[in-house]
Amino acid sequence: MTDDKIPFLDLITPHIELEDELVSVFRSALRSGGFIGGAMVEEFEEEFARYCGTKHCVGVGSGTDALRFALIAAGIKEGDRVITVPNTFIATTEAITQAGARVDFVDIDPETYNMDVNKLDDYLKKTSAFGPCMPRAVIPVHLYGQISDMDSIIEVAEKYGLVVIEDACQAHGAEYLSQTENRWKKAGSIGKAAAFSFYPGKNLGACGEGGAVTTNDERIAQKVRMLRDHGQEKKYLHRMEGYNGRLDAIQAGILKRKLAELPKWSEKRRRNACLYNELLGDVEDVVTPCEPRWVRSVYHLYVIRTHRRDELRDYLSARQVSTGLHYPIPLHLQEAYSSLGYTKGDFSVSEKVAGEILSLPMYPELTGDQQRQVVERIKEWQSSVRHRTSGV
Repeated sequence: MTDDKIPFLDLITPHIELEDELVSVFRSALRSGGFIGGAMVEEFEEEFARYCGTKHCVGVGSGTDALRFALIAAGIKEGDRVITVPNTFIATTEAITQAGARVDFVDIDPETYNMDVNKLDDYLKKTSAFGPCMPRAVIPVHLYGQISDMDSIIEVAEKYGLVVIEDACQAHGAEYLSQTENRWKKAGSIGKAAAFSFYPGKNLGACGEGGAVTTNDERIAQKVRMLRDHGQEKKYLHRMEGYNGRLDAIQAGILKRKLAELPKWSEKRRRNACLYNELLGDVEDVVTPCEPRWVRSVYHLYVIRTHRRDELRDYLSARQVSTGLHYPIPLHLQEAYSSLGYTKGDFSVSEKVAGEILSLPMYPELTGDQQRQVVERIKEWQSSVRHRTSGV
């Protein structure tokens, strides 16, 4: 067993392996002068749409841009209400408020950590009497690389007239078995539209910022194209005020090359998750991820739970094992949203989970030996806890 540090994420190895090809992308842009828009962006959009199983993909500047533009293009406007979960990164809710809408939260399922459909339905039953104040959209977050229960969410949303926008920023290539269509569908192809992030640490990451909207709706796709480019329908013809939210050509070229590797990388992540599940199966007070039969997660993160999370994290850190917290403070308790009036106890599942979750190292290059070292350290910690609590 080695004492070498086990990183939480490895962004170096895959780039070294693809270095010559990625440098050639940069060289092509230098020699053509095509830095904004053009063939590299269009080619990536076509390939990513095909990969996701959608008619359209529109590259944008970031995942936050993607979600904001998708909401606006779907008709969300000033004063509308949009439902999501408090157990997510703040970009989800930033996109809602930047589109002019108000954030409404519903709690998460204690096993999948995704939106609890029953709580969504209960919330909408209560608010349906409010008439004009009814929410207009719902954003299920496919957290940690696992798709939410989309059939059930869409059924509830249709009952109350809500638009469904997927936050797929952590779920590139994840799959969902749709009972209504009796087939597997990829993240980004299920709701009215979806947002992806290509932040470098994502399963499909750029060498900088990037994002995309996928949709089967031509009207939404066309509006997102205008929103990302100052509201232009064509050069100097502005149909609306927009944003500077375009995907750089170099990043698009890099993403196109990496997209060819994504299925292989996803399978390696799933293999690593299976090994973690096996190794951690008999470890007390450690809950491994729940993957329902109707999803194929791509394990953007491998997240365990334990009542002594902070103690375990410190123990691992002292022994050269890096971990992450995703996310330690639910959004309804963040100062940024104090004006919404939520208090501790409003979303008890999200609050409980936030105090117990710990993300272990997870990436395609992670070796079985490294995983065994991680789990051995966890078992050492567990043994030390047993000795202390038993008085031995």
